[in-house]
Amino acid sequence: MTKLVEKIVDGENISPVLPDNIKNYLIDIDGTICDDIPNEEPERMATANLYSDALETLNKWYDQGHYITFFTSRVEEHREVTEVWLKENGFRYHGLLMGKPRGGNYHWVDNHIVRATRFDGKFTDLVEKDVTIQVFKS
Repeated sequence: MTKLVEKIVDGENISPVLPDNIKNYLIDIDGTICDDIPNEEPERMATANLYSDALETLNKWYDQGHYITFFTSRVEEHREVTEVWLKENGFRYHGLLMGKPRGGNYHWVDNHIVRATRFDGKFTDLVEKDVTIQVFKS
């Protein structure tokens, strides 16, 4: 695994960061790498249809040294079925975070660089685009 780079600001240690060429991907599961299955229908989770382009792209990113963490609205009681499904379908990843808030319209506030990409039906390599974003008022 890639080593985090220690940071010192004004003589004080701050949270370490990844090298610039390594990304820390947080990937949703339902509707992003497989069928969109609500928590109210957990019996479908074990047989969800895989989005093959997601498997290919995410495993390629993993092989390139990027961190892959699944961040899902599935709850902790769905962890085992989720881990089995990910393994059976061949996903390579570093972590699985359960209990992401439901409802979408996410707005992430962090002291580290955050980039968001809305999944719109197909996994591919990412490309650069100029867009309008919301930032804190100076």
